[in-house]
Amino acid sequence: MVKERKPKRDHDFAINAFKVVQKATEQIEPEEKPWMEKYEGKNPHAVALGRIGGLKGGKARLEKMTPEQRQEVARKAAQKRWSK
Repeated sequence: MVKERKPKRDHDFAINAFKVVQKATEQIEPEEKPWMEKYEGKNPHAVALGRIGGLKGGKARLEKMTPEQRQEVARKAAQKRWSK
């Protein structure tokens, strides 16, 4: 599964302010969320919450594991990869 990257944000205050004014006055279209297309008919709030949890789940899991547990998970993953 390939993770989609967010577009890079501008770090210049003037450019950010200009874009905010353009969006507020509807001179440019708001950014669409292409990942929502595959969830047609579902509650968008529930989809967004699930996505947020899913994006941080692996990182949170690793932070809670001890080094020995991480090593065991990595060993199992390597065995699965190389057994094919």
